[in-house]
Amino acid sequence: MTGRTWPNVTIIRHPVVQERLTVIRDRNTGVEQFRRLIGLIARLMAFEITRDYPTTPRTVETPLESCDGCILSRGLTLVPILRAGLGMAEGVHQLLPSARMGHLGIYRDEKTLEPITYYNKLPPNIAETDVIVIDPMLATAGSLIAAIDVIKGTGATSIKVLCLVAAPEGIDNLNAKHPDVQIFTASVDRCLNDKGYILPGLGDAGDRIFGTA
Repeated sequence: MTGRTWPNVTIIRHPVVQERLTVIRDRNTGVEQFRRLIGLIARLMAFEITRDYPTTPRTVETPLESCDGCILSRGLTLVPILRAGLGMAEGVHQLLPSARMGHLGIYRDEKTLEPITYYNKLPPNIAETDVIVIDPMLATAGSLIAAIDVIKGTGATSIKVLCLVAAPEGIDNLNAKHPDVQIFTASVDRCLNDKGYILPGLGDAGDRIFGTA
């Protein structure tokens, strides 16, 4: 929805992803459908975010003969930002069931818009894995910057962000702090409003996932 481009931002334009995104943007989409589709979109997007994932050769025996194949050669850790990130993380985990999952609880103060960290539970040795940080909305990027600060504090260096929609302001803010982090999104929307919400966006993802609006 914006003509700007960033070298570290990949917009996943697959028509199935875009169709599902259109449905969840609709204010008339109910909780059950929203929750189901957000997981489906995340699972489809995970194919793109893991496209360059390293593999190791492996030979298996089929019922008829030997066959050369491969296995994933590096550990993967999913880190959803509570609570909205949980809706997407489940979909990604269905595609990558061997991935470990950590959790970071970060919320945005509605007055200051500053991130507040209230929960931190990451797996051991996370620095030895690739890390995907999951949050449906990249708005001001305050929560994502705080989350990546925590994750980099463990020594992790291979970090990607998976979100549904992003604002140009948030991308700029994230790049200013963490230019080495790749961002995967289904849409870069127009802008933020004066309350820090993405326009046109899809509303408060957490409220729509859990029916708390």
